Amino acid sequence: MNSDQTCPCGSKKTYKECCGIAHGNIMDVKTAEQLMRSRYTAFTLANGEYLNLSHHSKTRPQTRSERRDIIRWAKSVKWIGLEVIQSIKGKEEDIEGIVEFKAHFTERGRPNLIHEKSTFIKENGHWVYDTAL
Repeated sequence: MNSDQTCPCGSKKTYKECCGIAHGNIMDVKTAEQLMRSRYTAFTLANGEYLNLSHHSKTRPQTRSERRDIIRWAKSVKWIGLEVIQSIKGKEEDIEGIVEFKAHFTERGRPNLIHEKSTFIKENGHWVYDTAL
């Protein structure tokens, strides 16, 4: 992705000014919503390294096969857009938060979406995805 292109997360900022910051250094992620947006963008870019790094150590996919399957799937769909419904807590001063979102995509030509309330916590001083509620 060209760093001057609009970020896939829907922020209307350039990738460089938005999720590119997170992908460059996860310690620069300030909120749970910012992490969620950066994970969505990582899915659109099939950035498995970042998806793994931004996943809680206790719940992240453990095997290479699981991680490869996630990347294979991310590449197989066409990402359409992200809607953030609400954020509960998850501010810079918090240690946990919840973000509800809808990630729109097409798979095999059919529209689909992931509608999820995700929990995020701080681990090793930075935000990580924990689980879906």
